Amino acid sequence: MSTSANAAATTGSPVMQEMSFLDRWLAVWILLAMGVGLALGRFVPGLNTALDSMSVGGISLPIAIGLLVMMYPVLAKVRYNETQRITGDRELLILSLVLNWVVGPLFMFVLAWVFLPDLPEYRTGLIIVGLARCIAMVFIWNDMACGDREAAAVLVAMNSVFQLLAYGALGWFYLQALPSWLGLETTSAEFSIGAIVLSVLVFLGIPLLAGFLTRTVGEKAKGRDWYENTFLPKIGPWSLYGLLFTIVLLFAMQGEAITSQPLDVARMAVPLLMYFVLMFLVSFYASKMVGLNYAKSTSVAFTASGNNFELAIAVAIGTFGVTSGQALAGVVGPLIEVPVLVGLVYVALWLGRRIFPSDPTVPTFRTGKTPADADSISTTTGA
Repeated sequence: MSTSANAAATTGSPVMQEMSFLDRWLAVWILLAMGVGLALGRFVPGLNTALDSMSVGGISLPIAIGLLVMMYPVLAKVRYNETQRITGDRELLILSLVLNWVVGPLFMFVLAWVFLPDLPEYRTGLIIVGLARCIAMVFIWNDMACGDREAAAVLVAMNSVFQLLAYGALGWFYLQALPSWLGLETTSAEFSIGAIVLSVLVFLGIPLLAGFLTRTVGEKAKGRDWYENTFLPKIGPWSLYGLLFTIVLLFAMQGEAITSQPLDVARMAVPLLMYFVLMFLVSFYASKMVGLNYAKSTSVAFTASGNNFELAIAVAIGTFGVTSGQALAGVVGPLIEVPVLVGLVYVALWLGRRIFPSDPTVPTFRTGKTPADADSISTTTGA
């Protein structure tokens, strides 16, 4: 453990004092990025059109670059040779599958119908968001809350496989079959398998491969100590830079639509807020009940509560059009998700010390280190 870490442990200084400057004000940076993006989209004529034009196969190149920059440092931190301990954890894998592919979509379906029964386009958009399980930003939230990096990598990879296999079938079930059985209005939609495959390859495949190769080559060339204590701290801050860049672009592209329809956004915000918070809490406590430790419970909770808004937006635009209510609902998803999940990072850290009192994976101070892993790297700064 470093000298500063020892000092923190012995003096018992408050959590906020132990956070780096970037970490301490992360919520502020994210809110500022959202505000800047909304303002640019609202007051810069033609900006959203210009950004929309830089797309390939429905994937925005600027947003793809931002997400790749955001995810690469986090995936470079994963110790891939330790993922085998996760693949053998049946309780973790089964619980994650149930939460992601049964509980999550069904819960969003219920919320969408309860809160938006008279707005079919927005309702359909929220259901599409609920079907798109998170494969990107979850790494940021998990790392910030000192979750299990290897568990997050395995769970996201598993979600990606199920996304390829089940997204279209679940779309049919929740938009046509289940509403028909319940006597509700149905929606016809044909999802592009190509868009789903492209989303997984771009937003997970590229940074995952880059992270794996970087660790493999770096450790072989200079050893794990150099890799984790010299190299990773240098690339660590780029996760935050990529996150903020992505947020600015995302909200700039839809700033006018969001700010011109505040009441519609507010109506969609209520079920989304309930979804993210309740899915996180249910998943966190369910993980505790099946015997998972804090780090794994955190990974399960964030992978279950987060959503792949990139895929949801791409599917909504490709199926219903860029100006559709479904597309607007897809954009409102991250508008609510980003600040809420940042808040849930602090909820996880607070709950961890209370419901996992003797768990060595619970962080004791905010440098990204725990008593069991004193040499791990800080989430955003790498300090």
